Amino acid sequence: MADEIIKTALLDRHMKEVFDWSDSDMPVRDALWDYFMEKNGRDTMKTEEDMLPFLKDSDKKIEAFVNENLKK
Repeated sequence: MADEIIKTALLDRHMKEVFDWSDSDMPVRDALWDYFMEKNGRDTMKTEEDMLPFLKDSDKKIEAFVNENLKK
């Protein structure tokens, strides 16, 4: 169980704690959810499916995705 908490710790941090270009207090997980909801036309099931890989991805991979897709 502790391994899962460590693996997803980045997802629970605020955007501004992880990314110097962000001033958002929103957790990374919520920012990704909002991104996919917009991309998927508000299809919750599709968004949930798109979010699953992030629970297993490394912090570096998540950071790279966010930098590429959410940075304005």
